[in-house]
Amino acid sequence: MPDAVELSVVLPAYLEEENLRLLLPRLAATLATLDVSWEAIVVDTVAPLDKTRDVCLAHGCVYLPRAPGNDFGDAVRSGIAASRGRRVLFMDADGSHPPEFIADLWRHRDEADVIVASRYTAGGVTENSLPLVLMSRLLNVSYAWVLGLPCRDVSNSFKLYPGAALRRLHLVCRHFDIVEEILYKLVRGPARARIREIPFAFKKRLFGDTKRNLLVFVASYAATIVRLRRMPLDDAPPAAPAAAAPRSPSDGGPDA
Repeated sequence: MPDAVELSVVLPAYLEEENLRLLLPRLAATLATLDVSWEAIVVDTVAPLDKTRDVCLAHGCVYLPRAPGNDFGDAVRSGIAASRGRRVLFMDADGSHPPEFIADLWRHRDEADVIVASRYTAGGVTENSLPLVLMSRLLNVSYAWVLGLPCRDVSNSFKLYPGAALRRLHLVCRHFDIVEEILYKLVRGPARARIREIPFAFKKRLFGDTKRNLLVFVASYAATIVRLRRMPLDDAPPAAPAAAAPRSPSDGGPDA
């Protein structure tokens, strides 16, 4: 790949100007300690809704409007397509994923293909409320069992991926369920990716409200299990996009 870098960090963002003002300096400071070439890509809405672009320019980050729509899946696909990293890391832009933890993920990069910041492996914790934790645990156990994924925290988006294999995927999910689609297709598809989970402490967002609608969220995730089981696992593009789940505001963290 021309002008490749060692690490691409992709942050889908939806009205996250306040959080990014605090997050991006910490991200740059952490990446500077890794002694590798890197890029940070903030994937914003199709049309700007706040001053996220100005914040990105002030901190030397790539500002990228998502396409073609404002769904979370559009942000993820746009970020993957723009990435140049031999490894690609996705993280939330709301502050729930401390950028300092990237150093821990990077330290384990050669131990597996996908390195997961895991709330549910031994030593992992989350600041979410008890109802959310119970819902999340149930969903993650269901995903791991039905999809055959050797992973306790399937739905946390804070993951380090192999860049080339990630860019080869044909991803069709529209919402937060694209996080599971990525892992499923990397692990069960031709790449046969191996997973390593690292204990992680999930934080509450710094500012603003979550963009996640709980009822839509649960319905989408339940439907995703069925859709993913029916999706082709080779690298050929699917004949048509998967049936869409009900629309919801786009970002704010898919981490159920």
